[in-house]
Amino acid sequence: MRVDTNPYSGVTLAETIMANQSDLDEAYHAAAKAQVSWSDRLPAERAAVMFCSAAIMEARHSEIVDWLVRESGSTRVKAELEWQFVHAVTLEAASFPHRMEGKILPLDEAGKESRAYRQPLGVIGVISPWNFPMYLSHRSIAPALALGNAVVVKPAEDTPVTGGLLVAKIYEEAGLPPGLLNVVIGPISEIGDPFTLHPIPRLISFTGSTRVGRHIGTLAMQAPQLKRVALELGGNAPLVVLDDADLEHAVRSAVVGRFLHQGQICMSTNRIIVDASIYDEFVDRFTAHVKTLKYGDPNDPSVSIGPIINEKQLLGHLARIERARKEGARELLGGVPDRQVLPPHVFTGVTNDMAIAQDEIFGPIAPIIKVKDEEEALRIANQTEYGLSSAVFTRDRERGVKFALRFEAGMTHVNDHTVDDTPTGPFGGEKNSGIGRFGGEWILREFTRDHWVTVRRPDGLYPF
Repeated sequence: MRVDTNPYSGVTLAETIMANQSDLDEAYHAAAKAQVSWSDRLPAERAAVMFCSAAIMEARHSEIVDWLVRESGSTRVKAELEWQFVHAVTLEAASFPHRMEGKILPLDEAGKESRAYRQPLGVIGVISPWNFPMYLSHRSIAPALALGNAVVVKPAEDTPVTGGLLVAKIYEEAGLPPGLLNVVIGPISEIGDPFTLHPIPRLISFTGSTRVGRHIGTLAMQAPQLKRVALELGGNAPLVVLDDADLEHAVRSAVVGRFLHQGQICMSTNRIIVDASIYDEFVDRFTAHVKTLKYGDPNDPSVSIGPIINEKQLLGHLARIERARKEGARELLGGVPDRQVLPPHVFTGVTNDMAIAQDEIFGPIAPIIKVKDEEEALRIANQTEYGLSSAVFTRDRERGVKFALRFEAGMTHVNDHTVDDTPTGPFGGEKNSGIGRFGGEWILREFTRDHWVTVRRPDGLYPF
């Protein structure tokens, strides 16, 4: 039995019976059986389920937001943002059944036709994290179902309701046939590796740490049946402020990019890199703005920073703060935690070789790095094993675009913070930040396969 608790109050939210390997096997077989007839449904029928799901999300808007606040420690602002993401990706997925286009290919052979059909993969396994639990589950679940696949999802143990059970309930109400969406909640020690190694899923969609993602990728190649992976992994997003930036805008963007959801987002601004000519003024304005942020109960609409998801994560942040002090970083803002609420921390005098700059922080800790010019800013920004999101601030937009294209990252935002996603964009990273892309036509291709079929009209002429 797993007890699901509110990370701020400690109140028990739910108790779930943990799945074992037998339960996992049953879920995969149920999905495989249901998927056959689902893929044969007319596009309009599959689209109708998606539209109905979106309507239910609208009707249950407040309930969904409340669950995100209670279970994941989301502030009201972040929970509303997550609801918008979930709703938007549902509407985008509703268009997918009518976008599964094939091709008639040119062929230099008389009496023969070459066709490329687009077909669903079959069953997709989804492993989702606790930080944006509903969205990071649903951005895979919605496209997979809309394209004619079935899904088995393993939500994080800290967020079983918002990461899986609530989504499944919505689809049940929307009329999704039984067996197509199965939620398994279980310990990694029991069903972690078997989830990927099972012969039924054709693709594993994972969002989480690079360490675990590497392991899943390895398992996918070792499984009895090779399978695809879509991996969205760790990040160390640089936010670069060039010498001609609008400082007020850059400061406010950097604060949101660093502290939204306590910094517990893969796209969070992990390093703030500022040109020396404006460094002191940026630091003063940034620190002054951070001082205005209220932290505490995430259910309070005025609170900007809520609790860390669990004690293990909190202890990791405290160790990271202590190491930053020992390595010579200057702590401008700080404070001791109140239960699992960690006040915002700001460090200056940070160099890019410090652990606080090289590690993915995933907490309300902001390191600010001074650089002499644009070229050093770019070099420092790219000196990381990660390459997920990034940002650059300048009054010259074309300068910003040229700079953006030199980032070693999958995504760059000019004059905007690093925490950005849309249902139609190619979300994903480079280097150790992942493989594949989510969103729009990119996820459509990830979750389908090309099937080449040739048709000969008259009898063929063969050499023997």
